[in-house]
Amino acid sequence: MARKHKEYRLRPEDRPLLERLFRAHKTPQNLVFRARIVTLCDAGQTAEEVAKNLNTSTNTVYRWLNRYQKSGLDGLKDLPRPGQPTKITKAKVEEVLRLTQNTIPRESTHWSLRLMAKRAGITVWQVQQIWKAAGLKPHVLKTFKISNDPDFAEKVIDVVGLYMNPPENAMILSIDEKTQIQALDRTQPMLQLRPGQVERRTHDYKRNGTRSLYAAFDILTGAVMGRVTKRHRAKEFLDFLRQVERSTPSHLDLHLILDNSSTHKTQEVKTWLSKHPRIKLHFTPTSASWLNAVESWFSQLERRALYRGIFSNVKELRDAIHRYISVHNKELAKPFIWTKSAQSIITSVEHAKESFKNNTKN
Repeated sequence: MARKHKEYRLRPEDRPLLERLFRAHKTPQNLVFRARIVTLCDAGQTAEEVAKNLNTSTNTVYRWLNRYQKSGLDGLKDLPRPGQPTKITKAKVEEVLRLTQNTIPRESTHWSLRLMAKRAGITVWQVQQIWKAAGLKPHVLKTFKISNDPDFAEKVIDVVGLYMNPPENAMILSIDEKTQIQALDRTQPMLQLRPGQVERRTHDYKRNGTRSLYAAFDILTGAVMGRVTKRHRAKEFLDFLRQVERSTPSHLDLHLILDNSSTHKTQEVKTWLSKHPRIKLHFTPTSASWLNAVESWFSQLERRALYRGIFSNVKELRDAIHRYISVHNKELAKPFIWTKSAQSIITSVEHAKESFKNNTKN
């Protein structure tokens, strides 16, 4: 006599919930597995067929089917483990915080969750909760450099003032140069993107020369004026100043924000500026390139046009740069908005210097 299989059916209200569960990328895999058991049986498969298809045992299939019949979708979730959860004492929390901030492990340059859990004698999850509550991220490292410019405050007030309160009848241009841009070609052809395969390229490359880029970023419109040069000298900088002067309305004053490169302060540059009084230079503090608005545009250029580019010669590199500038000005340019006040910047730097002194003493 053939075995009679019990039918297991989904509750109508659970169908849309299960569909969302399957579509969600963050759904735990164990929950997806149990949901598949229920849906396959609802489609007419026997417990034995489901077990074979999912490479599991029939006992496992029946366990989750019975749990679903009894408790619905909640029955597919893990039951709470018996017993009281492990409690962390205040002393243990303080120990983890002290170890994290004041020591390093013998086998690594910084603490990981597993290393700290092993050292403190608690679980990885508990370490994670302690670090999360304290805002500690030992795996994250950022770089910094505190400006020691004696005129730091005055320069910040000057530059931020141009960003936040630009003068009338004037253009504010953020100017800088991106030097030694390499025309790199790969030693073998790219393997193109296709379903199931990311784009790939060889790790080694051929150098085909370098170029430098001078750029002037208009903070009121976001448009960029560029000049690609073979070398990076005061002569090239002065040629770019002449280009800027010719390409801007003659009735407007030009306020140029620059860094402290020696090429910006030669006698030739000073002599030329004396003959063009509408041009006024504003220098950012030393070690404060982040204050120059054009730097963020350089980052966009690197990500979108250079990093993955293939250039067999410097002409292709130059053309790619000019092409990106053209597209940016037509489609991507937008006004630059600065929101942080000069005083808040000065206060932050003073606080950083104080913290640095305290850390040095300790």
